[in-house]
Amino acid sequence: MKLRNSFQARIACVLILLLSVVVGALTIAVKVATNDAVRAQAREQLQVGTRVFERLLDVRGRRLRDGVQLLAADFGFRDAVSSGDSATIRSALQNQGARIGATDMFVLGMDGRVLASTVDKVPTGSLFRYDTALREVRRTSQSMLFVPLQGLPHLLVEAPVLAPLPIARVVMGFSMDVTLAQELHSLTNLQVSFLTTEAGNVGELVSTQPAELAGSIAQWMIVNESAAQRISLSEHDERTYLSQPLLLASSGGAEGGRVMALLQSPLDEAMRAFVALDRNILGIAFAALLASLVGALLLARSVSLPLQSLARAAGRIGHGDYQTDLPLDRTDELGVLAQAIGRMQGGIAEREQQLAHNALHDALTGLPNRTLAMERLGSAIAAERPIALLYIGIDNLRELSESGGPTFVDKLLQQVAQTLLELVRPGDTVAHLITDEFLLLLENLDSDSAVAVADKLQQVLLQPHRFGGHDVAIDCRIGIAAFPTDGLSAEELLARSAIAMKDAADMPGRLQVYQHGRDLAHQRQVRLIRDLRRAAANNELSLHYQPKLDLRDKQVRQAEALLRWQHPQLGNVSPGEFIELAERTGSIQTLTRWVIEEGIRQLSEWNALGLVVQLSLNISADDLLGADLHERVLRLLDLHDVPAEQLIFEITESAIMREPEKALKVLHSLRACGISLSVDDFGTGYSSLAHLKRLPVQELKIDQSFVRNLDETSEDAVIVRSTIEMSHNLGLKVVAEGVEYEHSLRLLERWNCDTAQGYLISRPLTAAAFEAWMQPPLPTSTAVVH
Repeated sequence: MKLRNSFQARIACVLILLLSVVVGALTIAVKVATNDAVRAQAREQLQVGTRVFERLLDVRGRRLRDGVQLLAADFGFRDAVSSGDSATIRSALQNQGARIGATDMFVLGMDGRVLASTVDKVPTGSLFRYDTALREVRRTSQSMLFVPLQGLPHLLVEAPVLAPLPIARVVMGFSMDVTLAQELHSLTNLQVSFLTTEAGNVGELVSTQPAELAGSIAQWMIVNESAAQRISLSEHDERTYLSQPLLLASSGGAEGGRVMALLQSPLDEAMRAFVALDRNILGIAFAALLASLVGALLLARSVSLPLQSLARAAGRIGHGDYQTDLPLDRTDELGVLAQAIGRMQGGIAEREQQLAHNALHDALTGLPNRTLAMERLGSAIAAERPIALLYIGIDNLRELSESGGPTFVDKLLQQVAQTLLELVRPGDTVAHLITDEFLLLLENLDSDSAVAVADKLQQVLLQPHRFGGHDVAIDCRIGIAAFPTDGLSAEELLARSAIAMKDAADMPGRLQVYQHGRDLAHQRQVRLIRDLRRAAANNELSLHYQPKLDLRDKQVRQAEALLRWQHPQLGNVSPGEFIELAERTGSIQTLTRWVIEEGIRQLSEWNALGLVVQLSLNISADDLLGADLHERVLRLLDLHDVPAEQLIFEITESAIMREPEKALKVLHSLRACGISLSVDDFGTGYSSLAHLKRLPVQELKIDQSFVRNLDETSEDAVIVRSTIEMSHNLGLKVVAEGVEYEHSLRLLERWNCDTAQGYLISRPLTAAAFEAWMQPPLPTSTAVVH
């Protein structure tokens, strides 16, 4: 009995001691953390309050300055000042002051003497005390002056009275009184105080604090005047605050004036919010100590605990729980038995894990199988996460099997699995369903985004790869379905993606989105993405040419090549529609290659006919950042015997700014071979003039949004005219596109714009129509549009 009691006492003492240490450390940590949190929050509140205070004063000052400037510009007021009509001046001051909320209004002569005043203590004829300070504020380009006027802080602004030379100055201001302090208090929840000192005299304290704290606060502000802008602790009547003093104005010297502000956040009120937390911690500590004592007594009585633990462990293993560690750590016979049971548990868990993996994964590729894919799809649906399914069927697997054998096909499927894994993002799922079918689950994607992924996947698989001594290209068809648009269950989505995959066999691009519930616009977009890759090969693309008029000699020596797509079923497709799709799916480089080759070929044909023009071609960001643009263009110029000087490449600001250094290198190489460069859509991007000066460009092209409705009174006129002047100062020519009206052309001529382009001159023309348009003499600018 003594042994049992001694055992119980030791267990109880150890547990209570440890728990006491933990609870004590937790209490101290919570206390320190809450104290730090309160101070940090108060400091942040002060910083925000300071910015609000500065913004409030700035808004008041701006309103006051606008009112003063309005009064100074009034003709009647200027006439009254010129004639010395004091009654009219005073009436005008009072009326304007009442409108803008000013309390102090003066008219000063140019020598600083008061000509009129609404403040009794500043009589007419006296020298205005703050005249020098106002002049200093004006000299430093500041807009407001804080002064200690009549013992209270005041904010003053001034404006000159011009007739047309300065004949007087109007000064207005308002008192920073309790109303302003209360307004700032309501905005920031901070205590606000204002105080002035002048010639050693302390003014009246303006504060939202209780009256009994006024003396202590004023004394603290005077003592801590030199610590302005520094947050520190202060105590007033046993109340603790985190204080932010602000020195608004200081004229220096013993007789000088000071205007000070003080923002305070009470810490005591914030700390009272944690009193309940302290009581809860003490209650929890007491309950924990009591519970530990009871537990210690129960533990001591459990002499059979080791055997019970082993028995429970064996029961858990029997029920399939292999993850829970055995709680017994001994060196005697029971410990040996516990170690044996632990090894048995680990062996069984490893074998069951392998069996579970084999049940959910494909043995050949190691990818999830249909069961695991459906499980993950069901989880995404249950969590209501958007997910897209790409059902992939390999069509030429049988032919590959006949040529390479089963072993070759197994290795090929493993390679396909690895390629698919490299193409998807972390978190997406690639599953192998049956021999020639794969399933991709793309998290947080809809059908539109999945089309771009599928298009890229097809391009990668269709590229020939050297594998096992054979050149192999995977011919596949892909069906797409998405949750929740195409189905609300895993089985429904899988079935519909399989249907879409089968329908893809009849489509030219072998890519199909499940059609149920799809609108015509989406079907059209999918079709355009699918057909765009083959548009050039199917001779569906063409170039139209829009003349560019030289405004100095009224001659056309340049044209811009504009891409057109005539779809066999959909008809003419707008460039604004298919160019965006090409950039999004990565087909833009194919289009640009075709445009460059066709443009150079057309120049060669025109040169042979004696029609020599410069041709502008648009270059995408992807082409500008490519590695072979320079060499490819040189080969084409040499092939068609076209001088590089006949080419102008137009590059948008956004394309240049994507990777400026790399783009700059490519542009220099193009310019070195004689190709001219133009910045297209100038004014719609974000490039700086400093960066523009580094670019080897010869012209800027003002975006048509600024030119289309151009007239002399519009805001666009300022932008266009400034751009032309700036470009000429930088040694650049200027092209204005979108010229549709005669008066716009006249303005561009008057502003010395170099080139104009738009429907007023000519619409984009086919090559044959352009040749015919160039044959007759160019009409004058007053002629009708070609």
